[in-house]
Amino acid sequence: MIRRLLLALSCVLVLSTAAPAGEDDVNYLDLAGLMLRDGNLDRALGALDQVDLEAERVANAELDEDSPERFDFGRYWALRGTVHQRRNESELALDAFKQAIQAGRTDASIFLSMAQISFGLQRYQQALDAIAQAGSEIERIASVYHLKAQANWLLERPADALAVLDQATLVFPDDRSFQRRKVFFLIELGLYQQAAELGEAYLRATAGTAEDYIAIGNALRQSGQLIEALGFLEAAQIKYPRDVTIKKVLAHTYIDQESLHIAADIINEAAILDPTLLPEAAELYRRAGQIYRALSLNSEILDQQAKLKQRLAIFIELSRYEQASAMENDLLRLNLLENEDVRYALAFALFKSGEFERAESHLSLLTRTDLFRKAIEVRRAMQECQGNVWKCT
Repeated sequence: MIRRLLLALSCVLVLSTAAPAGEDDVNYLDLAGLMLRDGNLDRALGALDQVDLEAERVANAELDEDSPERFDFGRYWALRGTVHQRRNESELALDAFKQAIQAGRTDASIFLSMAQISFGLQRYQQALDAIAQAGSEIERIASVYHLKAQANWLLERPADALAVLDQATLVFPDDRSFQRRKVFFLIELGLYQQAAELGEAYLRATAGTAEDYIAIGNALRQSGQLIEALGFLEAAQIKYPRDVTIKKVLAHTYIDQESLHIAADIINEAAILDPTLLPEAAELYRRAGQIYRALSLNSEILDQQAKLKQRLAIFIELSRYEQASAMENDLLRLNLLENEDVRYALAFALFKSGEFERAESHLSLLTRTDLFRKAIEVRRAMQECQGNVWKCT
C-alpha cells in the first residue's frame, strides 16, 4: 500500500512539473500499469505520454539486445492499447496493439482485444483474423466461440457459423448458450422444424427460463411458424402462469392466427396481474364480436382517456348513438377531440342521433384527407335526411 501511494504521488508530481534533465528516473511503464490496474485511465495515459519514444530508441540502440535496461516498446504499446480500449477509443487502441505486435508482443490477450474491437467496429473479417492469430490459448474461452459464430453469421457464412457452434458444444458440453444461439440461427435460415426440435432439447436440458421460452416462441411467431410458436408459448404459460409477458406474446400469436376469442381470454387473464392491459382485453373482445363483454371490461378501465375513447367506439358499434353523443362534454374535457378519429366518430354519432348542426360543427374541423372525404359523405346524407330525420337514425 505504501509503495502504491508513493508511486501515485510521484505520478502527480511528474505530470504537474517537468523533471530536470538527468533526474528523471521514474519508470513510466510501471506507473501506467499501476494506474491502469486501479482504473485511473487518464493518469495512466498521462504517464505514457511522458515517455520520449525517440530518446528511448536512441538509448536502446546503444544497449545490448539482452540488456535489462532496454526500453520495452512492446509493453508500452500494449499498455497504451489497453488504455485506449477502456476509454472506448477504438481506432487508437487498434493502432497501439498493432505497434505492440510489431515490437514483438504476441500475447493472446492482445489479439483477443483486437478481435473484440474489430467486431465492435463491424469489421468482422478482421475480428476473425485476429482470433486466428491468438493461438491455442483462447480455445477454452467460451466468448471467443460466440464472437466467431456471430462474425461468420454477419459475413453471411451460415455454415461456418453453425460449425463454430457445434465445435463449441463439444468443447463446452455443459454450456447450453451455444445451443440457444443455434436455435435462432436455424429459425433465420428457415429451418423451423430443426429449430423447434433443438429448442425443445435446449429447454429440457436447461429447465429453460421464461425469457428463453419467450425468445424462441416469439422468433418462431415472427417467422410465421404459428403452430410451433404456440407449442413453446403454451408450455411456457403452464410453467410460468403469472408471467404477463408470456401471456401477451401467446395472445398475439393467437391474434396472428385470427383466434381473437382465445387471445381476448388470455389478455383478460393477464389484466388481472396488470390492469393496464384492460383496454387491450376489451378491444379484443370487441373485435371478436363480444361487444357486451367488451363494454363490461371497459367500465373497469382506470385510464379515463383510454376508457372514453374505447367506450365511444363500442356505443357506435352497438348503434347506441344517443349515448355516444352524450359523451361530447367528457371527450372535450379530456382533450380527446384533438384526435380527429375521435372527433369524426362523435360527429357520426351526432348525425345518427339527428343532431345535424352539432355534427357539422365537428365535421368542419376535420383536416385529414381520408376523414375529410368521409365528412363529405356524411354531409350528403344529412342533406338527404333534412325533413326526414327518422330515415337516417
